[in-house]
Amino acid sequence: MSARLWLWVVTIHVIAAVVWIGGMFFVALAAPTLRQLTDDATRAAIFEGLGRMFRKVGWACIVVLVATGIYQLRVRGWWGWDVWGSRDFWRHPPGATLAWKLLVVTGLIGVQAVHDFWAGPRAGRARPGSAEARRLRVRAAWLARIGAALALGVLYLAVRLVRGG
Repeated sequence: MSARLWLWVVTIHVIAAVVWIGGMFFVALAAPTLRQLTDDATRAAIFEGLGRMFRKVGWACIVVLVATGIYQLRVRGWWGWDVWGSRDFWRHPPGATLAWKLLVVTGLIGVQAVHDFWAGPRAGRARPGSAEARRLRVRAAWLARIGAALALGVLYLAVRLVRGG
């Protein structure tokens, strides 16, 4: 594989991560501001529109991240049952770090799916200002915070991995 192709794959991987994680933090930081500036119905409409738009972008980024991540693992020789079935691989620092990264990424994708396809849409459908809307909005906000924290964990593990584990 050429060095140029590797550079492009890594660059695309990083851009997808920046867009996805940046979007999560934008929404997390925009929410408190919107609470101060708008009424419940306007805020609900804004979040519903943002959610629909970012859901498409976010999941496209996840697909790109998984595809480019698998490609990078294959190029490094870290892909396949012959590698993953070896206890020695998981015992050395890069293997252990990769295991943690894959675990956190799986958790992050799971949290994102629950937020995007269950909690967020339910909060958006609830009558603005109602007790149910507030309860669902709090649940969706906590899922978003957990996702953001997991995303920071993935970033830390990614940097650690490229630095040798």
